[in-house]
Amino acid sequence: MKIDKRDWLFIGIIVLVLAIFIGISGKEKTTVVPNDTMHKIVYDAAYKNAPGPDAPLFKRTFFKPDKKAAEVYCEPCHKEKGVPFPPNHPPKNRCLFCHKLKQ
Repeated sequence: MKIDKRDWLFIGIIVLVLAIFIGISGKEKTTVVPNDTMHKIVYDAAYKNAPGPDAPLFKRTFFKPDKKAAEVYCEPCHKEKGVPFPPNHPPKNRCLFCHKLKQ
């Protein structure tokens, strides 16, 4: 099978798209919520209904933490402790939309 100009053009476009995709995907910059005593209540609320280690693999694999239940504790505690939000910070009621919980 002979590869002609159109085939090389197609291969070049695929390589270019892959290069752009790899170039724009860098290290994740999302801030992780610390798993310490201060944030324990957030983790407890998020993982309250987590399946146990004896649960089926399917259930454990597709479990998602309850972020809305956990976000209730973020803003009041940050205000109480005087932890400022950075400038241009998005709305404070959706903290776990951007910040990640450690598994």
